[in-house]
Amino acid sequence: MQTLDHLWLHFTRMGEPDEIPVIVRGDGCYVEDATGKRYLDALAGLFCVNAGYGFGEEMGEAAAAQMRELPFAINWTYAHPRAIELADAVADLTPGDLNRVFFVSGGSEAVEAAWKLARQYHTARGERRWKAVARRVSYHGTTMGALSINGCTDLRTPFEPLVPDVLHVANTNRYHRPPDESEEEFTRFLLDDLDAAIEQAGPRTVAMVMIEPVQNAGGAFMPPAGYLQGVRELCDRHGILLCFDEVITGFGRIGHWFGAQRFGVEPDLITSAKGLSSAYAAIGALIASDRVMEPFTQPGAMYSHGMTFGGHPVQCAVALKNIEIMKREGLVEGVREREGAFRAALEQLLELPIVGDVRGCGYFYALELVKDKETREGFTDLECNALLRGLVSPQLFERGLICRADDRGDPVVQISPPLVAGLEEFDIIAGTLGAVLEEASSASMRLS
Repeated sequence: MQTLDHLWLHFTRMGEPDEIPVIVRGDGCYVEDATGKRYLDALAGLFCVNAGYGFGEEMGEAAAAQMRELPFAINWTYAHPRAIELADAVADLTPGDLNRVFFVSGGSEAVEAAWKLARQYHTARGERRWKAVARRVSYHGTTMGALSINGCTDLRTPFEPLVPDVLHVANTNRYHRPPDESEEEFTRFLLDDLDAAIEQAGPRTVAMVMIEPVQNAGGAFMPPAGYLQGVRELCDRHGILLCFDEVITGFGRIGHWFGAQRFGVEPDLITSAKGLSSAYAAIGALIASDRVMEPFTQPGAMYSHGMTFGGHPVQCAVALKNIEIMKREGLVEGVREREGAFRAALEQLLELPIVGDVRGCGYFYALELVKDKETREGFTDLECNALLRGLVSPQLFERGLICRADDRGDPVVQISPPLVAGLEEFDIIAGTLGAVLEEASSASMRLS
């Protein structure tokens, strides 16, 4: 077994003695560790291996061919064929006039690029706007700008002071709202909250509103009817750019190429990464509308941003192959076709006393865990630590299922498998989760 004498893992408690699994191969929806143990990856890596693990040979051939032809070229002043082709391919998939594609290396860089672009866009139009609005408990990345937009307090606090100025408003978690509140009333509450925050900040100082069509952190918060349309209207009224963070929801995760299409709302900007290459290469993109691009097409104008590896030829070649595979295999359409079956499998778990809510869409779901189903009372921080880290996570891993127990908001289990998953995988996911959460239910009673 290899040791971790020199490797520093991300978001990992390196001082704890637990043995770290070493993943050595993957195929379809499964990965295997160095001991030969096989796991169903019900998180698709980290919401990113959309095409699954079975296309390495094709992806590798595309990468090798590009390396033979042109291993590297920058996208500063020059261009190269694969970046042009990939930008065309992405623009063909986006809604409306979201036609301009700025390549980066990942999701955090895409968010960073969006905020910088929003600021410079307004400056180019003679306005000084710099503030951003995001939602509570939202996650948008780890670089200082992206971290500042995050609404996850525990992630922000160790690195404060952060980049000014970001306002955080209510998210779309309906589970803990008053039980007699209608969906229309919830939508009005959310939009009033956003409008009030913009007015308090000073509308002419706000550059961008950034939201995920379905919010990940906190557990797959769905937008209530009319909410995204209302956000679009508020941004238009105040001259603010609307950015959809689709790093997770983009490229098929919720049954459309982009969440903007599922909900019928066109933002000014879209951030993307993960599914753009199905994680076979480190690439992301900021996608802008023609309207946002317009000030930068004037003589002498320039978006003053870039990075060495943005639009790397090999990354672009792999992303192009990924899009080709996803189209050929009908992966996005398959998510829509099987969404009902997946949800039905997960909703069986509502019979367990610890499972209070099942929410999400497409291949993007979360189960919220509660102490008391009738009152929807949650767990304390100590109880969360004991249940999630002490029982649920290790037991799922022991039984060969990879998903995520997350306590950035109320405690949830996140489920988001590769888009190639089918009925067999749904049954395994629901069965394994059911067995482990039944144990957690018994353990939670002992904690009470």
